[in-house]
Formats: sequence, structure tokens, C-alpha cells
Amino acid sequence: MMIITQIDALFIGGPKPFRADGTMSAMARDAVDRPVMLRKLGFEGDQVADPTVHGGVDKAVHFYPAEHYPKWLAYFAAQGLGPHPLLDASGAFGENISASGLTEERVKIGDRFRIGKALVEIAQGRQPCWKIDHHFGMHGLSGAVIKTGRCGLYFRVIEEGEVAPSDVIEQVEQATHDWTVERTFKLLIAGGHKAPDAKTDLVALSKLETLADTWRGRAVK
Repeated sequence: MMIITQIDALFIGGPKPFRADGTMSAMARDAVDRPVMLRKLGFEGDQVADPTVHGGVDKAVHFYPAEHYPKWLAYFAAQGLGPHPLLDASGAFGENISASGLTEERVKIGDRFRIGKALVEIAQGRQPCWKIDHHFGMHGLSGAVIKTGRCGLYFRVIEEGEVAPSDVIEQVEQATHDWTVERTFKLLIAGGHKAPDAKTDLVALSKLETLADTWRGRAVK
């Protein structure tokens, strides 16, 4: 079944001071209430702090499922930390788009969606780093993201176009293989590649043309 949903929030931002040593981050993006042009390298006005690991055609748009927020609230409560203020609203994970319906186990690498006037394609999951820990002020959160598989994903832009808050997100093409974002993430990032029978799957991923080049290279490695 094709997915039809709607943008809950659209976020645009640029690098801001992140740590006392001068490290910058664009994770704290700001919600916008106006249409924004989506180009091949991302939304106009949106920037990344470290282009060596962020941004580029395969990471043009960061999407994070809205369904994960209640789960993270429960996670913090289970750690005895109580509610975290960053989880009061979407945008806490640095996403450009927040919406429901596109969870990692449901969507596949290569699935295409019409968002507003733009056409996008899922290129890879989002690999968390230490900046999530620092952003939330909690050591080990990036590891929890990996363990739970609640990673979010990146779109590449197939057709540029204007995107507005509350625009419909409509799936227009479904990949014919079985590589969901969840399965791909588990194999390449969450340790699945260490399994004795992983080679066949790794070879298959290395040949998956719609998978981001960096993740195809990781499968080869």
C-alpha cells in the first residue's frame, strides 16, 4: 500500500555554536511557516556545519518519524530522567521534515515521494554521532538510537520544487526489493555485518544502485 501523509513541521537552519571548543552544529533548526524551495543539495537557507560528513546529494533532506517522540519520552522516563524539554516538540533530532507514516520498517531504500512540488527518493538511514549525546546532554543516546533502530532517514532530490509546511507527502513509487531502511541500518550500522552469514546481504547492498554511495562503500568494506 502506498503511503500518503502530511508534513507536521518543516525546519530550516544553519550552523550555531555547539560546544565551548568552538564546534558548530546545525542540529537546532528552526520551524518555518512559509514555502521553501528544495534544491538538489537541500532546502534554500539550510546549511550543515561539517560538510565532510553531512549534506551532499544523498543527504539533501533529513526526515525523522514523529512516531518516535513518545518512545523517546518513555526512554528518558525509564532512565529516571523525566521528560526532556527538547522532546516537547518535533525538531529535536535535527530533522528538516517531521511527519508520521514513514517509519524505518515501512519504507525502503529507493522509495519515491512527492512532497509539495518536489520529488524525493530515500537514499539511506541517518547514522547518529556524538552530537546527539551532546545536544540532549545524555551520554549514550546515540547508542540507544543504534540499538532501537530509530534512526530516521535521508532523501535525495530527484526533482526540485517548492515545499510548504502542511504539504502532502505522497508515495509515488515503491522499491521492488526488500531493503527497508530498518534492515539496511541493522546490517551496516547496528552490527549485523558481523554475522557469519552476512556476506550475501552485504554483496546485495553493494549493488543496490539507489543506496547512497557512502553506504554502498561501507557494504563493500
